[in-house]
Amino acid sequence: MECIIVTRHKSLATYLRQAGICPADTREIPHARPADVQGRHVYGILPLRLAALAVAVTEVPLHLEEQDLHQEISLERLREIAGSPITYYVNRL
Repeated sequence: MECIIVTRHKSLATYLRQAGICPADTREIPHARPADVQGRHVYGILPLRLAALAVAVTEVPLHLEEQDLHQEISLERLREIAGSPITYYVNRL
């Protein structure tokens, strides 16, 4: 199954690869369309309507503090605040 990273944050994509959460050669895009996620394992955050098209969606919850809001988070800071990955399977009824 093909995997894809959906994020606008380069540090998150780097973190996902370096931590071994997704394969090192996983393609990265900033914005997802239905064709991008259909039948793929997506790493990142998606609206439910798109998540339902993916096979699975894995997110890394970030324990953000006030200082982290409204700015790009460095890779070092990301390592400090990243939680364990959670994989979701979303079905449309």
